[in-house]
Amino acid sequence: MPKLSRQEEHILLAVWKLQDEAYAIPIRRYLQKVTREKISIGGIYVPLDRLVRKGYLETYQSEPLPERGGMSRRYFRLTTSGSKALEDARRIHEELWKGLPKMSVNNRSTP
Repeated sequence: MPKLSRQEEHILLAVWKLQDEAYAIPIRRYLQKVTREKISIGGIYVPLDRLVRKGYLETYQSEPLPERGGMSRRYFRLTTSGSKALEDARRIHEELWKGLPKMSVNNRSTP
């Protein structure tokens, strides 16, 4: 299974966390809050589409929103392949961090 980029991993985790509210705007809002970085809307849509093509996410449309001229929303849901990719990423992170002390600004060890 190909490894996820950090951006892909973050988006998959956001989709999993948001569950039934996982469409582009809340995904972007959540990631900006957690990463404390500004993320363009294209920075969300492009990787979302890539993750759909890879089979890690599936999409479904909502009914049109009730307000005048309301459009439907494109929601995202984690697939079995997406869950497996996240588990693989978690395993790699845990193995890499295993046995390392907590880092602090005053107490950095050099490799």
